[in-house]
Amino acid sequence: MDLRSGSRTHETALMKLRTALLAICTGLTVWVGSALPASCATRRVVLLFDERPELPGLAQLQADLVRELTSNSADRIEIYNETMDQSRFGPNDYQPLLRDFLRAKYSEKKIDVVIAVLAPSLDFLLNYGAIIFPETPIVFCGIDKTELGNRLLPPHVRGILLKREFAPTVEIALGLHPKTERAVVVAGTSDFDQRLLEQAKREFRFYEERLDIQYLTTLPLRNLLAELSYLPPRTLVFYTSLFRDGAGDSFVPHEVVERVSAAATAPTYGFLDQYVGHGIVGGNLYSVSTHGAETAKLALRVFAGSEALGPQAYEVPIRKLIFDWRQLQRWGITASKLPAGSEILFLEPSEWEQYKGQILVVTAAILLQALLIAWLLHERQYRRRAERKAQESLYELTQMNRMATAGEVSAAIAHEIKQPITGIVTMANAALRWLSKESPDIGRARELLDKIVAAGHYTSDIITNVRGLFGKDTEEKTPTDVNKLIRTVLGAVYMDLRKHSIESEVRLGEQLPPIIGNEVQLQQVILNLVMNAIDSMDSPESRVLSITSEIAGKNGVRVSIADTGRGIDVANLNRIFQPMFTTKARGMGMGLSICKSVIESHNGHIWASANVPRGSIFQFELPASGAKH
Repeated sequence: MDLRSGSRTHETALMKLRTALLAICTGLTVWVGSALPASCATRRVVLLFDERPELPGLAQLQADLVRELTSNSADRIEIYNETMDQSRFGPNDYQPLLRDFLRAKYSEKKIDVVIAVLAPSLDFLLNYGAIIFPETPIVFCGIDKTELGNRLLPPHVRGILLKREFAPTVEIALGLHPKTERAVVVAGTSDFDQRLLEQAKREFRFYEERLDIQYLTTLPLRNLLAELSYLPPRTLVFYTSLFRDGAGDSFVPHEVVERVSAAATAPTYGFLDQYVGHGIVGGNLYSVSTHGAETAKLALRVFAGSEALGPQAYEVPIRKLIFDWRQLQRWGITASKLPAGSEILFLEPSEWEQYKGQILVVTAAILLQALLIAWLLHERQYRRRAERKAQESLYELTQMNRMATAGEVSAAIAHEIKQPITGIVTMANAALRWLSKESPDIGRARELLDKIVAAGHYTSDIITNVRGLFGKDTEEKTPTDVNKLIRTVLGAVYMDLRKHSIESEVRLGEQLPPIIGNEVQLQQVILNLVMNAIDSMDSPESRVLSITSEIAGKNGVRVSIADTGRGIDVANLNRIFQPMFTTKARGMGMGLSICKSVIESHNGHIWASANVPRGSIFQFELPASGAKH
């Protein structure tokens, strides 16, 4: 194989590959170039302000103007800001120096358009623009038609006219305050302040027959604020502008209007939308913001060359009905009195709008709480009715239990009463015999009569104890002596104790505090426990009934009733106080249940335990009078 021939073949392939790559790159370059704009020029704009552009009104105008320029232009926009600072520097010797400075500064820059903001800037450019910016179009803004007058503008000058009107706001103010008698007009002493004031005066003349108009324009700001703080009733304040006060000190008009409004004892009205939020009530105001955007649109048309044959000045409707909600509230002006189409700024949302979610939640919670309270009240009434019925049932059961107990002790009571009555009859017959003799034995008769009286008292005591023990129950609770209740019960069961040969051991505590309770019900509790103890001691062994009372803790009284009977099965200790439970052959099983209900209704508690060496102990505790439970 020929090596030289193979090498030539390889070189030929590489050349073809390079040619193909070159063609692809050329195609991409053409495609990218066609996708790019045909031209992407840089447009240079100079903004010439009569005052510092950082002042709030001018700052807003500048922001809207620049935003409109940059967002709607296909070209790159390069913006330069220049200021004459008119209120702080005089226009005489200063302007030629400014002319020379700007000419030197922009000598090597091609400026596409110069925008004059407010009348002093336009005057300056009409005088020196051809020197500083030769053959450069001029666009003006912030100039009223009256300021422009009848002057003839060069062909390269055009602008947006600002229509300043003062009467519409005055009309609105008088409509909102129909009893107004005087007006105070506040203005400054700078050239701009005076030009604006002269224009306002021309419109204020129409109200001189209706209002006493006073112009405060030559006072130092401190004295001006002092005057405003003592205004008579039925006065309105109208603020135009104040760049410089009567003492020659410079100020920012937006800051001054805040101080004027704060000091004035009357509502303050202005004519510029930028003053809303700085103290004025509002009015039919001219809008600097809208004016800046319209000026930018005109500058864009100048760039495009479409304004060559158009009019040189445009009057654009840029007025707005704007009011400050806070000032309306301050002076008691209702929103319904404002003209139709009014815009209210700084409107505080109502409580409903601000806290709608919270109000709904709270309302739902209140409704739920109300329903819960209603349900609880219903349940409370139902419970009270149930408690009353239960109490009535308890009274009835207690009364039945007393009657049953009375039946149990009736034989012993009858026997106890029968003995003294029999003795009374026998002794009375004997006394009659001693008195019927021829020689009556008065001494023996008197002795028998004394015994009869003693037996009668004994019988009366038995009947009194029984009546107290088995008397009718009431709901009344009074201070009660527990020891007295025990003694009454022991008096009633004395015969049963003697009949069953039961020895009683009574140890009653001294100086026990009284308890608040129902005597009849508590007597029934003690009687039930004593009768149960008597019934349990049926064996021939030693029979002892022990009753003690003592102070329990700090604020209570404890009563213990112990026996030496057959006792209680440990398995039944938790059941003995349940209704219908009994170990007696003929018992109803309600006695101990009634005892538990009575004690608990007195805020006490009752329990049972085994006695040593045999028998049972029943104990209950009750709070003393005045104890908290």
